[in-house]
Order: sequence, then structure tokens, then C-alpha cells
Amino acid sequence: MPVRSSRGRAGAYRSVWQWPLRSPLRLAVTVVVLGALVFGLVTLGGQFGGGTSDGGLIAGGGQQGWDDGRSGVSATPTPTMLPPVAELTPEAIPPEQASPQALEVARVWASAWVNHPDGTTAEQWLAGLRPYTTDEFLGVLAGVDPANVPASRVTGQATPVRAAPRSVEVEVPTDTLRLTILVVDTDAGWKVSRYDRV
Repeated sequence: MPVRSSRGRAGAYRSVWQWPLRSPLRLAVTVVVLGALVFGLVTLGGQFGGGTSDGGLIAGGGQQGWDDGRSGVSATPTPTMLPPVAELTPEAIPPEQASPQALEVARVWASAWVNHPDGTTAEQWLAGLRPYTTDEFLGVLAGVDPANVPASRVTGQATPVRAAPRSVEVEVPTDTLRLTILVVDTDAGWKVSRYDRV
């Protein structure tokens, strides 16, 4: 029986690998067949490869432990539970327990707010408010024309509406409207951080 030369075997292998490249249809058939083979091998490996329900693989974070072989300590993850977190709500106090200093700051601030005789410049008006106003809110008030402030005098006492240990909402009546002023406790003392007209 004649023996094939090594050159003949090489030619046979070359023709096998060239067969899929001779037409697009052959290439597509080859890709489908190879894909089916790989899928089949993976599926069979999953069924026979291990006794776990996840295809023989142990996912990180499961209940199985592992041993690094050096420390002799199993590093099985242990579930942890954080303590319940209380809802973040402001601590309210009865309005009658509001800080007297906060009420006084609201009253003096309202008196400075209504103090704008004819010819008062914005700088002069702001200078009267500055000692009782937070820096942030003073920047907002810088855009106010004092001539547009409708009230001219305070007509009653500062009354706390809502209170917390470090903030008080105060109502101050004027001759044309009622001011609702928020006074907050800062490092520099009680200051007005907001007001609304009612």
C-alpha cells in the first residue's frame, strides 16, 4: 500500500481549512456548526462539571467558604446588618420656648427693614440690616431697592410661630403687611436668613 508523503498530508489539511473560505454560504455553515459544538460542550460541562446549581461555578459572595491554605482560617462571608437609622426630622420645640435673643433679632431686623426714609441709598439700608443678617442672605438683599419696601414702621411684637433649638420662625406686624422672618443660630449669634411677606 503506498504511503502518503508529508507534502500530501499538508495539502489535505490545507484543503480542509480552505473549504469554508470558498463561498459565503460555506463560511456561514461552518460558523453555525462550530457555534453549536461550543454550546454543546459548555452545556455538557455544566451538567457534569459540578454539583452546584449554578453550573459548577461558585459565585463570589455565596455561602461557600474558602481557605487560603496559609492562615488556616476559613473566609466564609458573614452577613451583616446595619442598625436602623432614625428619620432625619428637625427637632421641634413649643414656640413659647423659642430663644428670646432670636425674637429680639427678628424685631430689630424688621425695624431696620422698614427704615428707609426718602433719599436712603441701598448701601445705607443694607448697613442697617448687616449686623442681624447672615452673609448669604445679605447678598440676596443687595439687589433690593429700599424704595420698593412697602412698610414704614413695625406695629407689634415679634411672635414665634415655629421653633427648633437652632432656628425660630417669627412673625412681625408692620403698618402694611406681616413679615415672617426665619432667624438661625450661627457661630456669630442669631441672624436672619430669610423673610416672607404675608
